[in-house]
Amino acid sequence: MAPAAIMLAADAPKLSSANTGFMLICSALVMLMTPGLAFFYGGMVRVKSTLNMLMMSFISLGIVTILWVLYGFSVAFGTDKGSIVGWTSDFVGFSGIGKTDLWPGYTIPVFVFAVFQLMFAIITPALISGALADRVKFTAWSVFLVLWVTIVYFPVAHWVWGTGGWAYELGVIDFAGGTAVHINAGAAALGVILVIGKRVGFKKDPMRPHSLPLVMLGAGLLWFGWFGFNAGSWLGNDDGVGPLMFVNTQIATAAAMLAWLTYEKIRHGAFTTLGAASGAVAGLVAITPSGGAVSPLGAIAVGAIAGVLCAMAVGLKYKFGYDDSLDVVGVHMVGGIAGSLLIGFFASGKGQSDVKGLFYGGGLDQLWKQCAGVFAVLAYSLVVSAVLAFLLDKTIGMRVPEDEEVSGIDQAEHAETAYDFSGAGGGIVGSAASVVAATESKKVDA
Repeated sequence: MAPAAIMLAADAPKLSSANTGFMLICSALVMLMTPGLAFFYGGMVRVKSTLNMLMMSFISLGIVTILWVLYGFSVAFGTDKGSIVGWTSDFVGFSGIGKTDLWPGYTIPVFVFAVFQLMFAIITPALISGALADRVKFTAWSVFLVLWVTIVYFPVAHWVWGTGGWAYELGVIDFAGGTAVHINAGAAALGVILVIGKRVGFKKDPMRPHSLPLVMLGAGLLWFGWFGFNAGSWLGNDDGVGPLMFVNTQIATAAAMLAWLTYEKIRHGAFTTLGAASGAVAGLVAITPSGGAVSPLGAIAVGAIAGVLCAMAVGLKYKFGYDDSLDVVGVHMVGGIAGSLLIGFFASGKGQSDVKGLFYGGGLDQLWKQCAGVFAVLAYSLVVSAVLAFLLDKTIGMRVPEDEEVSGIDQAEHAETAYDFSGAGGGIVGSAASVVAATESKKVDA
């Protein structure tokens, strides 16, 4: 993510209608990723949890938008305070932002930068929800979402992308969210599930995806939207870095999908659609921090390595006994770590900066910086998220009652079900009745 730059008045850029339009399109693409994530997660759960999974993503569109306008943008991208948070009173409520005010050092309005960053703030907590499928009260999730973005996401975004943030000043490279988005969400997911425990029937009952077509649809929407997520993070399109990131996004995603499927075939004997979708997402996650720093050949390496590592990591929940329902830890945390650390090996010095990784003669300097950013964000998010979950569990309660979890969280929390097969002329019941009627008609005719 290109941070704010301090420019002399004589060098200040003018508003670019091309870059402004480009960034608005990218913002819309990133917004589409949250409904895409909802479909991706919604297809992976059992029928009785489909709507709850969709709603856990959609509610983020509502809650985080309001918090971002009220104070989130100011905390994340306001004037630095101690390298930990930002604060600019004009950003509070967007009250002091003029429609033609430019983001410092760039050719796009502040409003455009703010709305682009809003979409990142929305999808990050939505990523966490996949680990909590089937068992969390919707009210408790909503309260957790408010607390988490306030205490974790907004400050971490400042660390990584805000001018003066400690990780940014250290030189940690995170083009579009390997640390601030994916490691942050994956570590938070791990922290919460360690507190709230496993689903009823974990490792005993079958918990297969109820709709793989929905999973593939969601993965396709995520892949499509991710071009805005990644290419847009350079905040313009004037120097070729954005196009490099666009190309590397496609390349790494393809490599990760193929690597995951290859591992899956060798390990389990089949190429699955779930593996293809998960592998693609793993590649998208890994190239997010690194795509502006590596070459296209480096993108193949990043994607392939992440695809195999994430495919291996998703099975760890059975070995260690934590119930990461939809593999948020295995894909987002592990993929984010891989993509962030591989910058220290594959940075070419010909992309977003002249920083070179170990394989390009740059030594270990960038690698240790990446390690500092990765493990600081991981530890902070893991601990704070676990504490928040513990406090909510001891006060309002995080989990639905066991009988509601078994019977179906959709009906208990939302008074709805995802599929109604009893309607006249449709669904399973209607189809069965039609078959019976047709059979009786043939008998009469005979």
